[in-house]
Amino acid sequence: MLGRLAVAVSAGIDLRRAWESESSRVPSRCRAVMQNVAAGLRGGRELAEAMAGAGDAFPAVVCGMIRVGDRTGRLAEVLRDTARAVEESLRARRTLRGELVGPAIQLTVAAAAVGVLILVSGMARSVDGGPLDFLGLGLTGKPGLTVYLLCLAAAGGVAACLAPLIARSWRDRGWARTIGGRLPVVGAAIKALEAAAWSRAASLAAHAGVSAGEMVSLASAAAPGLAIDPAVIEARLRRGDDLAAALAACGSLPGEVVEAVSVGELTGTTAEALDRVAGQLDEAARRGFAAAVKGVGFAVWAAVAGLVAMLVIRMMKAYVGIIQDATRPL
Repeated sequence: MLGRLAVAVSAGIDLRRAWESESSRVPSRCRAVMQNVAAGLRGGRELAEAMAGAGDAFPAVVCGMIRVGDRTGRLAEVLRDTARAVEESLRARRTLRGELVGPAIQLTVAAAAVGVLILVSGMARSVDGGPLDFLGLGLTGKPGLTVYLLCLAAAGGVAACLAPLIARSWRDRGWARTIGGRLPVVGAAIKALEAAAWSRAASLAAHAGVSAGEMVSLASAAAPGLAIDPAVIEARLRRGDDLAAALAACGSLPGEVVEAVSVGELTGTTAEALDRVAGQLDEAARRGFAAAVKGVGFAVWAAVAGLVAMLVIRMMKAYVGIIQDATRPL
């Protein structure tokens, strides 16, 4: 949708008319949101403001990027860049989900194997005629399998209830994102992704030639987690600091972003330097999330391997005990 809007706006089509055209293409469940934005546009609002008025239907990063286009008069270019960024993000998300299929299958097979062992343990008998508890959980036979399946169902129900809460907390930058940001690999990837959004929005703003304070304000709207008060930046600039030093003093931006701004100020290519570092940070975030997925896969593999080893050991002990009981003199 953003890509088609970019084509329409660059061709000189009125934004309100282009948005109305897009409203007829979206699925029925999205039309109320689209009509809400259309009403805002008809009321004289800018596109980013109208989209922000639709609640959380549009990501904050998207609204922040489009605000850059609204303020700088480069809406078509910003829409095109935002569409490309969203597409790359979705592609990376699909790739990560695909890499999680393997661990999910391993977990499913392991859970099914445990259920089969519980059922089989009710059929096997020790020398004294009691069932063999291979797992040591007190679950044997059909009754044990029933309890096991109920536990799995309860765990699945809890996960299904928690998933929307976690997703909302992540979107609203609540406790889920706080916890994720403290994880060793995931935390670095989250920071890199947000820094990439800040850098990309700042690049677009710098390319349009806005003031430093306005650039910082627009970039902060695109990356709320790295928000910087533009008044603080402007005050430091009036005291004689350059933009890189002013940003470094705030302490919220990664070093590579500050270095890009410093190089850009020296060479007069701030927009290009920020765009380049945004691409590097996007790639770093992708590698970080991929590494986290591989870590999850290894943890699942290790858990399954440990389960298999435990079962083999317990089965050997059980049968050794049977043999010892059978050979013990009466």
